[in-house]
Amino acid sequence: MYKIATLNKISPVGLKQLPGGYILVENASEADGILVRSQDMHEMELGDKLKAIARAGAGVNNIPLDKCAERGIVVFNTPGANANAVKELVLCGLLLAARNVPSALSWAAGLKEDVSKTVEKGKSQFAGSEILGKTLGVVGLGAIGRKVAASAKALGMEIVGYDPYYVSGGEGISVYSDLGEMLSLCDYVTLHLPANDSTKGMMNAELFDAMKDGTVLLNFSRDKLVNELDLAAAMESGKVAKYVTDFPNDNMVGRENVILLPHLGASTAEAEDNCAVMA
Repeated sequence: MYKIATLNKISPVGLKQLPGGYILVENASEADGILVRSQDMHEMELGDKLKAIARAGAGVNNIPLDKCAERGIVVFNTPGANANAVKELVLCGLLLAARNVPSALSWAAGLKEDVSKTVEKGKSQFAGSEILGKTLGVVGLGAIGRKVAASAKALGMEIVGYDPYYVSGGEGISVYSDLGEMLSLCDYVTLHLPANDSTKGMMNAELFDAMKDGTVLLNFSRDKLVNELDLAAAMESGKVAKYVTDFPNDNMVGRENVILLPHLGASTAEAEDNCAVMA
């Protein structure tokens, strides 16, 4: 009988896939396998019986991979299972930024009297721009990046991309080998890369300087990809007009022109089901 522990709420649609001979347990120290979503496992004591960890999501940066490798514990994730959910939120982020929706919502929610008259007087302060005809740079052309590119193209955007490992699947994306060259063309840039030693802080002062003035940066991948001190300077200089991110932290809260979402990328019923079933 194999014992499986869950460190986060795992969709019952997925748990029902476990065949006979598996039982769920609360104590992770006695588990043969662990199902996890976002809980940080780096400080956890891994039980002697543990054989496998399944991450119901794309990244595995919350799992101590070195420790698992030493112990022969298999770690695997669910690539692509939440790709559509993240893609839709990226498109939402594009429109939130282009049309100044968050600040407009806050202003409208505070109206008290003479609402119609006040709206007509005040709406011009939130005038935005359309995304039709604008250029979107997609950094990382995996499952999510390709979906974002296809949907943005369908909305009339021009798409350019950067990915050293890109193999064309017929998407019709203009892919650049030099990230700085690509960034210089973009009105919007969206990040879709894993967080690891080679990508940590990759969005730095040098790359921000390569951008067009007034670029909108979207990060629905990992906060560790961005050097936030350099980003703050780029926002002050006007290189980056807005930063839309799914990863709020102390450095970004309260900053003007930063749109924060509370890690909603994979938070849909459909994505949770898909990830759990694949795990």
